[in-house]
Amino acid sequence: MIKREIEICGKKVPFRSSATIPRLYRAKFKRDIFKDLSKLEKSYKGKKENGDEFQIEDLEIFENVAYVMAYHADNRIPASIDDWLDQFDMFSIYEVLPQILELWGENMMTDVKAKKELAEVSGK
Repeated sequence: MIKREIEICGKKVPFRSSATIPRLYRAKFKRDIFKDLSKLEKSYKGKKENGDEFQIEDLEIFENVAYVMAYHADNRIPASIDDWLDQFDMFSIYEVLPQILELWGENMMTDVKAKKELAEVSGK
């Protein structure tokens, strides 16, 4: 489990990534976070290189992932993603998304390392 604060509109917002995130995401949005994050990361890299704008679906995926990670860090936030987003002024996805992707990546690396160590201990 990895926890980090990310500044959004001058507010420090806690985010948390762990093995629970895919389950929370699936329960809340009925979608696969692995597929969504893969698509979002490809879109982000492509947009960054070409200077294009994100599509509506990309923005929705970003908002959903950010919300689930924020809720995982602090379940006292609003139960509605719209109410949660409403507490912020307009902000650039380009400032927050890289930090969310990095947090997810760090968590995935931690999971892979733990599985390798378990395999070594069990002799597999």
